[in-house]
Amino acid sequence: MSTMEDRPCRKPHAVCIPYPAQGHINPMMHLAKLLYHSGFHITFVHTVYNYNRLARSRGAASVAGLPDFRFEAIPDGLPPSSTKDDDVTQDIPSLSDSTSKTCLGPFKALLARLQSQDAAPPPTCIVSDVAMSFTLDAAEELGVPIALLWTASACGLLAYAYYQHLVDRSLVPLKDEKQLTDGYLDTRVDFIPCMEGICLRDLPTFLRTTNPDDPMFNFVVRELRRARRGSAIILNTFEALDHDVLDSLSRIYPNMVLPVGPLHVSLDRIPEESPARAMSSSLWKGNTDCVDWLSSKEEGSVIYVNYGSIAVVSGEQLVEFAWGLANSKRPFLWIIRPDLVAGDGAVLPREFVEGTRGRGLLAGWCDQEEVLSHRSVGGFVTHCGWNSCIESVCGGVPMVFWPFFAEQQTNCWFACGKWGVGMEMDAAVDRGGVERVVREVMEGERGREMRRKAAGWKRLAEEAVGSSGSSTSNFDMLVKQVLLSNKNVQNLQ
Repeated sequence: MSTMEDRPCRKPHAVCIPYPAQGHINPMMHLAKLLYHSGFHITFVHTVYNYNRLARSRGAASVAGLPDFRFEAIPDGLPPSSTKDDDVTQDIPSLSDSTSKTCLGPFKALLARLQSQDAAPPPTCIVSDVAMSFTLDAAEELGVPIALLWTASACGLLAYAYYQHLVDRSLVPLKDEKQLTDGYLDTRVDFIPCMEGICLRDLPTFLRTTNPDDPMFNFVVRELRRARRGSAIILNTFEALDHDVLDSLSRIYPNMVLPVGPLHVSLDRIPEESPARAMSSSLWKGNTDCVDWLSSKEEGSVIYVNYGSIAVVSGEQLVEFAWGLANSKRPFLWIIRPDLVAGDGAVLPREFVEGTRGRGLLAGWCDQEEVLSHRSVGGFVTHCGWNSCIESVCGGVPMVFWPFFAEQQTNCWFACGKWGVGMEMDAAVDRGGVERVVREVMEGERGREMRRKAAGWKRLAEEAVGSSGSSTSNFDMLVKQVLLSNKNVQNLQ
């Protein structure tokens, strides 16, 4: 592979590569758009599987790109799909194992091809998902800086960073599966900064294993250990929300820890006429009727329900959620994506559909950022993924949490106990419990207090991405001190 000295650079060129799941792709796309607006040529790298999904959901134009914002694809190493029209999230453990073992070669080949093209500047930096750490090897070989985007929460990153400490103290792996139900997960963990009083059950769920060679546990430990080699770690949060956690992370990682979020709010600095604004990273086709339907409802009256892009529920749980929403008597917007229900497809009782007609809207997917900023949305039932949390905070919308896996339990612990913007629902879903939490968040005193707290965080988030805000300053630092640090890169004019 040739070096950067082989030809002059016309403008900086950032190669952006997310982990191939929807919750990772969205924030990486936001960051890529901001870099594009700052003068970078962008190459956005999907896996072939997701590139094809995007083309199916949004049309061929969605991956056609622009002359200076291009889309590329590399294989993820998994066996070919059994059907050409799959619209599902791939198995995360299999995907993580495959990308870490097979993607370096194709990625290096892509970089070599990009470097040899005359129609575009050669790559001058890489912006990679932390969970795609094979990119570190490619960046070091090419001799360019690499910034790592952590798309989950700052508190989740801190919790994962202490996984090895849990092993060293013999807290994990579990001795046997009985410890999943015998109260062992209520064991308090007192050595993680900013998490005084937290229990094992509130830490990321990959620790709930009896296998010392558990693939996901060890994948996380390995990726975060390798992350120390990056030029910077970027987080989609803001100083006011996560100050203490960010301070702790800065003591763990020698490279710069830069909170530049909320990224979706930062997009407001890009002019409406910019062609990048129209680019979508959604792997599902959204329902364009959602916003019109919301606009027909009273302010703060609608409960919005969405379990994210990965969580899977049983048919029985779906029915209990349905009757809980029906019995709450509240208007609701409920997102039921194609792969939400394990096994057979989603089947809702006919009586539920008929009884809530006009009061409820069911959709396969939606523009969540737009929904959560709509005046009629007064509450959000969520799996507690980080994108959903930060988007809800920025919308000033209180939340009901039903965490599913990974660091969602940790997000829930922080959002309920530290930020005061949510309440947790019992893991064992029943219609009575769903009705109670929906009524509380929409009508109760606790819901009013959470709404007040969320409004305060919304204001601070907007300040962070303002012209003199902390996130704006950190983004400028990312560009000037990290991504433009290569000696062959011309300074942006």
